[in-house]
Amino acid sequence: MPEKVNYNPDILSCLANLSSDEVFTPPEIANSMLDMLPTELFESPDTKFLDPGCKSGVFLREIAKRLNEGLKDKIPDVEQRMEHIMKKQLFAIAITQITGFLSRRSVYCSKDASSRFSVVKFDNSDGNIRYRRIEHKWDGIGKKDDQKCVLCGAPRKEFDRGDELETHAYEFIHMDKKTEKEMRDMKFDVIIGNPPYQLADGGAQASAMPIYNLFVSQAKKLNPRYLTMIIPARWYAGGKNLENFREEMLKDTHIRQLHDFQDASDCFSGVEIKGGICYFLRDRDNPGLCKVVSHEGTDISSIMERKMCEEGCDSFIRYNKAISILHKVRSYKEKNFSTNVHSAMTFGFRTFFKDFDSDSYKPGMVKVYANHSQGYVNRNRVNSGQNFIDKWKVFIPEAVGSGDMRQDKLKPIIGEPSSISTETYIMNGPYDSKETANNVVSYINTKFFHFMLGLKKITQHTTAKAYMLIPIQDFSKSWTDQELYKKYGLTDDEIAFIESMIKPMDLGGADA
Repeated sequence: MPEKVNYNPDILSCLANLSSDEVFTPPEIANSMLDMLPTELFESPDTKFLDPGCKSGVFLREIAKRLNEGLKDKIPDVEQRMEHIMKKQLFAIAITQITGFLSRRSVYCSKDASSRFSVVKFDNSDGNIRYRRIEHKWDGIGKKDDQKCVLCGAPRKEFDRGDELETHAYEFIHMDKKTEKEMRDMKFDVIIGNPPYQLADGGAQASAMPIYNLFVSQAKKLNPRYLTMIIPARWYAGGKNLENFREEMLKDTHIRQLHDFQDASDCFSGVEIKGGICYFLRDRDNPGLCKVVSHEGTDISSIMERKMCEEGCDSFIRYNKAISILHKVRSYKEKNFSTNVHSAMTFGFRTFFKDFDSDSYKPGMVKVYANHSQGYVNRNRVNSGQNFIDKWKVFIPEAVGSGDMRQDKLKPIIGEPSSISTETYIMNGPYDSKETANNVVSYINTKFFHFMLGLKKITQHTTAKAYMLIPIQDFSKSWTDQELYKKYGLTDDEIAFIESMIKPMDLGGADA
């Protein structure tokens, strides 16, 4: 009989996530983040750690293990050592009452830190892992249902709740000046965590606004020596209301490491986060280049020390191997493709439009390319974009896939004269002839075009800004990848990288 092997899994590896917005951190990821920190932090009895968005206590638990080992020589007695670590070095703010219980159970072995079951007995039930129910601070502007929290932007109609429900007014980003000063006076050496990612904003179709950026910004205000958080990667190039945060991050020379996961499930099993996930290390006292580490599955695909922001770029380029290609393309100083791309509402028709006047053409009508359908409306119903109606143009889907350049493929449609589109598509053009429009489509259908698009497009939405790194070509001729590779002097390795990133193209786009 083979020897029986007992499997005793780490309970914190088995927790079901609260939601795709409040995700538990696996212990192995927590330890990878801790590995970025200098070893001497875990050998000093004076180092203070704070998790400001505590859910399972995994960060504090793993830090406690390292401190327990690192302080053996300085505090030989194990009970005294644990007393010191738990009371003087580890601090957290739980995001809900129940995660406070869970975190204290993970770190103190008891949800009540003052009980006899706690590994270290505190004078209060919370210990150093506290939860405080906080109310939002409404701006008082307009009708009650239109008001928002002045600190996090949460809509009152969604989060003005009774005592029986969570307010999701997370304490760390709702601190008053007195509490913020108290926190700053604690002089934390390390702030580490996995904050909540977003809140419903009351819009249609589960629309939400990011809040992880608020946790990062608040942590910076406390001025820790080191800051490391794991957050969605949408801030690289997009995200609702993230323009200022993105600019702040790109200009921050104190961010010394950034680990990028294009597939969030490589960090959080079974969780889909469009655009992927990342974690970073900010070093307050040592600015410099950032070590960008690209992860794929369980492997590291590339490591490169570089600037967070390439000159003239307003987004973060997530692929290290793309930097040399981008430099070669930009050396030509050509206009970018976004100058030919118009807004999704060019003609004023919403994506859900179905109110066609006819299924077939009649004099005085224009063709409408809509979501999975086509039809005709009277020309006098078109209130905007009239100067484009009788031109040739190219319609490109506004929303494509999930932001993964390996999967997302544009399928352009040539719009003939007397045609328009709903906001399902964005218009490119206009052009004077069908031949020119066909040549534009030939360019759009290249792997090169999709690769350059993918450097900025990390979510499903494809606004004009997503095309800013794509150079415009001479559209008096058609284009192939081989011609483009030769034009920009790409090496065999660079060509192989593009080819590996873009699957064979489906050239099934519609023609007029």
